[in-house]
Amino acid sequence: MIVIVDLLLMLIDLIYSIVSAIIQTFLRPRLKCIDGELCLITGAGGALGRLFALEFAKEGAHLVLWDCNTDANEQTATLARELGVKVHAYTVDLSKRQSIYQAADRVRAEVGEVSILVNNAGVVAGRRLLDCPDELLERTLLVNCHALFWMTKAFLPQMKARNCGHIVTIASALGLFSTACVEDYCASKFGAVGFHESLTHELLAEDLDGIKTTLVCPYIVDTGMFAGCEIRKELRSLIPPLEPLYTVQQSMKAILAEQQMICIPRLMYIPFLTRALLPWDANLATYRFMGGDKCMLPFIKNVELKTSNGLIKSN
Repeated sequence: MIVIVDLLLMLIDLIYSIVSAIIQTFLRPRLKCIDGELCLITGAGGALGRLFALEFAKEGAHLVLWDCNTDANEQTATLARELGVKVHAYTVDLSKRQSIYQAADRVRAEVGEVSILVNNAGVVAGRRLLDCPDELLERTLLVNCHALFWMTKAFLPQMKARNCGHIVTIASALGLFSTACVEDYCASKFGAVGFHESLTHELLAEDLDGIKTTLVCPYIVDTGMFAGCEIRKELRSLIPPLEPLYTVQQSMKAILAEQQMICIPRLMYIPFLTRALLPWDANLATYRFMGGDKCMLPFIKNVELKTSNGLIKSN
């Protein structure tokens, strides 16, 4: 009898969730105020990280900016300070666990408790698997995936003590479905998605409903990270690379609305669903039709050319 009651309650929750999601699709969601909150952003010296910093600053959040590139990070800090918020910049190597823990200790001692954590930093080797040095493969996994564990262990305890906070994971559509020649990146982003979802379930199981999570899965963003990547030319206007500012603005709407997950653009939900629902061969046929099987080859060639010209270090 108890099972039947629980089943009915589950079905009610299911219907409510679906109806609520449909309504929110057409109605502007209520956005939370983050004025005065302390927001930590990793990869803040990069294109997306800088835009996230500026968008959070516009909302009145004070910032802690982490990046391995000191000069780029300071440039972001300067731009954010012009918006009237407090900004603290730290040079941190996210591929090293102790570097993360030491920087986290400094932040707590010098700035205070982080209430919004944006795991934005990401790298890609840009080499074919058998041609890629092991160190580059490891670096992709360390920065894109392993760092999420260390960042969370460093900052989640304080959030749990207050039952208040927000953890944002900037993953990728390539964490939901894969493509050829970027095994390191796909593996790291699949790991990021799995980590984020498991963490969300854990927080809910512990009734820590004051700690919010948002998973962001954008299509290829035009930051230069995947320069040269292109699908079938007849379809490029339908699914062009995303503008960085648009990507960040859409992400911010989801974060401030406390939305659990967002794919950018919404068209990315389709391959995510078909991957689970259709047979492998059916997905493969669609994949080849769109040019997804060879879309990364121009990008790989660009990286190889830059490496041969000495513009990128080989390891």
